[in-house]
Amino acid sequence: MKQRIITAIIAIAVFLPFVLIGKLPLVLFTFLLVGIGVFEMFRMRKIPFLSIPGIISLITVWMIVLPNHYLTSLNMTKLEMGLIAVLLYLTYMVFSKNKFTFDDVAFSILAVIYIGIGFHFFIEIRETHLAYLIYSLFIIWATDSGAYFIGRAIGKRKLWPEISPNKTVEGFVGGIISALVVGVLFSVFGYIEWSIGFAFTTIILSIFGQIGDLTESALKRHYDVKDSGRLLPGHGGILDRFDSLIFVWPLLYFIFERFLDLI
Repeated sequence: MKQRIITAIIAIAVFLPFVLIGKLPLVLFTFLLVGIGVFEMFRMRKIPFLSIPGIISLITVWMIVLPNHYLTSLNMTKLEMGLIAVLLYLTYMVFSKNKFTFDDVAFSILAVIYIGIGFHFFIEIRETHLAYLIYSLFIIWATDSGAYFIGRAIGKRKLWPEISPNKTVEGFVGGIISALVVGVLFSVFGYIEWSIGFAFTTIILSIFGQIGDLTESALKRHYDVKDSGRLLPGHGGILDRFDSLIFVWPLLYFIFERFLDLI
């Protein structure tokens, strides 16, 4: 536990300044995070990262993450770049004589979409709604902490033992309650105005954050690994720390675009 706390403090001290600064420094820092994330995904499936598919995946995930206004000078859409990446994957499959299989192609495509879209909306939200980005971080941190401590204290009923045997229904509910408490604090201190829509959004984000955590657990269980990586002692890898937020950021951006008046 002591190691987890120390690592968390150091990680937050490194991460938050980039969030506050924003712009190009944040984009470059995000490039580093998604690059490590793709490496962790390839490592789980035992695909060499220092390879042609690894290079294709790295460039593709960077293009997905890149804010849209950076692409205007290239005169190319992200969809077009994605289609080129698919063709390159399939071409390499042929030249590798099926050592890089069709399943590997599908895995690589889904990996860069899974990681890239989440972090793309991380940057997009930062550029337009810094307060809500900070709110999303604290909501997920509160959810994780509440689920962990409440689950350990009173958890009895297993939530999804086939995927994550230590998670409990009580912990799941405790995570939502903890997120609501943090949401109230954001309102009390005047960062965000409290409303029914805001409370509902907090609950939705907490639920999907925990689903994101379970998704990563399912992935690790499928590939029989304990953690996605070893970069963060006591926490695992980048994907272990951002699995919830990868789910939450696109959802939060969608709420901004479609239902902002509710918040």
